[in-house]
Amino acid sequence: MEDRNRSLDRSPRAVACVLLSSVFGPYCQDDSYGSRAINPMELFHNQVTREQGSFSLRAFHPSLGIRLIQENISAPCTVLDFPTLEAFEHEITKHVYDIIGISSIVANVGKVKKMCEVARALSPRSRIVVGGHVAAIQGLHTMVDADDVVKGEGVAWMRELLGEDAQAPIRHPAVSSSFGFRFMGLPIPIPRAANPAVVAPSVGCPLGCDFCCTSAFFGGKGKVHSFFKDGDELFDALCAIDAQLHSSAFFMLDENFLLHRDRALQLLARMRKQDKSWVFYVFSSANAIAQYSVETLVELGVSWIWLGLESAGSDYKKLKNTDTVDMVRRLHEHGIATIGSSIIGLPHHTAANVREDIEYAISHETDFHQFMLYTPMPGTPLHAKSLAEDSLLSEVPYADSHGQFKFNFRHPNISRDESKLLLDSAFRRDYERNGPSVYRLFKTMHAGWQRHAEHPDPRVRRRFRRDRLIFRPLIEASLRAMEYTLALENQTSARQRVRALRQQIDVGSGGVGRWIGLTGASVLMAASLVERLGIARASMYEPRMQVERRNWEIP
Repeated sequence: MEDRNRSLDRSPRAVACVLLSSVFGPYCQDDSYGSRAINPMELFHNQVTREQGSFSLRAFHPSLGIRLIQENISAPCTVLDFPTLEAFEHEITKHVYDIIGISSIVANVGKVKKMCEVARALSPRSRIVVGGHVAAIQGLHTMVDADDVVKGEGVAWMRELLGEDAQAPIRHPAVSSSFGFRFMGLPIPIPRAANPAVVAPSVGCPLGCDFCCTSAFFGGKGKVHSFFKDGDELFDALCAIDAQLHSSAFFMLDENFLLHRDRALQLLARMRKQDKSWVFYVFSSANAIAQYSVETLVELGVSWIWLGLESAGSDYKKLKNTDTVDMVRRLHEHGIATIGSSIIGLPHHTAANVREDIEYAISHETDFHQFMLYTPMPGTPLHAKSLAEDSLLSEVPYADSHGQFKFNFRHPNISRDESKLLLDSAFRRDYERNGPSVYRLFKTMHAGWQRHAEHPDPRVRRRFRRDRLIFRPLIEASLRAMEYTLALENQTSARQRVRALRQQIDVGSGGVGRWIGLTGASVLMAASLVERLGIARASMYEPRMQVERRNWEIP
């Protein structure tokens, strides 16, 4: 770990060459580097629908941070996303890189260590830079052989290292938010117009909840780093992405998108003026949502909201004086889907009252529900507090500190083993009471179609009619397949609800529509049986490697 101040002038080339990589796979297995089968590289199947069997949504999400850096430097740059270790080794021996950047979350610190060792051995003249949430680990520079550990936003840091203007305007890359989408075991092609692009308007969050890794990583409570100064700049960026990807949907990777009301309303004004019928998937707190009428959200194009519910007994300001059950109901009535997020193991929780909180959470009947363990992660106020109280469990490795396994600290009322039982039961209870999440989503979408197909704003009418045209065949086939599968599983109540929704949607679909539904259902049923066998054998999907080069004229 010597020579940490090495410069970039050792290369005879006029411009430095940069490699940016995520950590190596495979990911969905228990190994010595920190991968865990219980913590797969799938957001929904890991943290949201994991107890829903073949009804679980399966998809992978590309690494945006390294692509954002690549887009905003003039140096030749390769992005290596989801590589194998062998592919990483091949890349750094095939090409000479002046800078090798490795991005990771905390749980994968073992893989970062290995990649630094490989890079140092195979490309000893390269400057090794480590970033991403793993950089929040105190003393990381003593654990991995890196020259630089970068905390926070990385574009300005990399520009400065390369001698470029750190404050130049941000160019946002055009990147689809997911790939490898599957449902009931069948790969589902998503039309370009409906496949969301992922966009980061800003990083950080003014609210700064004590457990939040992302707000802590980007400066803590009250700190926000905006890539676009206002709604007009954001609109221009979205137009550019729309032109490249031909997508009318955007997944806004912003901790609290609707909290920035002026920006959102400026964006809406430009959308009205330019006749844009866009769709937005957003994260927002209850107090932020409450700033708008539901009608305004519909006109803005908000289609999904990831909403932090946390706990009925929590004292987070974002939930004060808000009836979140009623809020969710009103959103659903207007076709806005919801993903609730609740925490198990808050300080006031006991083995008894946490079950009441779980029941409260699922009473919202959100379309999807994420449950997470209260987890002190490096860099957060909660982690600092746990260190001060000496409540962290030193024997728990970072690989098992991710909120989807067991506590990594001593809770005053709930044991570590109990925490896993409670977490698993929360996912199962939500599924048993509310049915498959995809059924709930279809129900909300249908409500939006029914309510807004004749909306006075032509942009809104066009959006709901477009979604109905794109998704109705998939929905009809999926509901029939779900109905048959639930019958096999003897889930009578859920089957009846699915059938009732299918019959509502079937009205007016005609013979061709019913034929498509029946044919598609047969295919989904067959794929679902294979998927259920795979789940029983604990087989998992892995993301395919992605290689992207920019400013590349190197042989």
